[in-house]
Amino acid sequence: MNENDTYIYVITALLPLAACMVVTQVNPYNALIIRGILGAVAAMLYAILGAPDVALTEALVGTMLAITLYAVAVRSSLVMRLGVLKDELPQTDDKPASASPFDQLLDELRRIFRKRQMRLEVVPYPDTQTLQQALMDKEVHATCVSPEQATSEDEKSYHTAIRVKRIYDIMQSELALPSTSLTYVNTADSGEKQP
Repeated sequence: MNENDTYIYVITALLPLAACMVVTQVNPYNALIIRGILGAVAAMLYAILGAPDVALTEALVGTMLAITLYAVAVRSSLVMRLGVLKDELPQTDDKPASASPFDQLLDELRRIFRKRQMRLEVVPYPDTQTLQQALMDKEVHATCVSPEQATSEDEKSYHTAIRVKRIYDIMQSELALPSTSLTYVNTADSGEKQP
């Protein structure tokens, strides 16, 4: 190498810098973008150093394919599935002017999980037994039901059972609605035999 090849040192220095940035990212989507940049820098360095086959492989597999697969995996894993009864879901035909307590709860949950790049998916079930079975079968992460004792819409409170400890901790520390009670349910102790 001659003294005009200092740009190679600069490009080489970008590799560990980009790798450190990937590891320290909190937002998984930002980490995916930086991982793509890391692959592109590596492909460029391989091409400059005279390894076009390795550069092409890195560009196709290490950057494009890996990023696509990671994006699909990240998108599908950042969903909090909340099981509710069909009766609880608001009717779309006649939307009241004021939001119901259930709508307020859903809005609050969406706000909490949006901060963690998660989305809330509401899954309706026909009855309480099916809903509880879905929680035990790990079809949903949490269930939300209203007790039958509530007489008016203002007094209505909701009980949320959560089977994922981390989600329970997040909701317990950030859910500010007094009309919602939280319970952690350990599904491993719910009748399943452990090896």
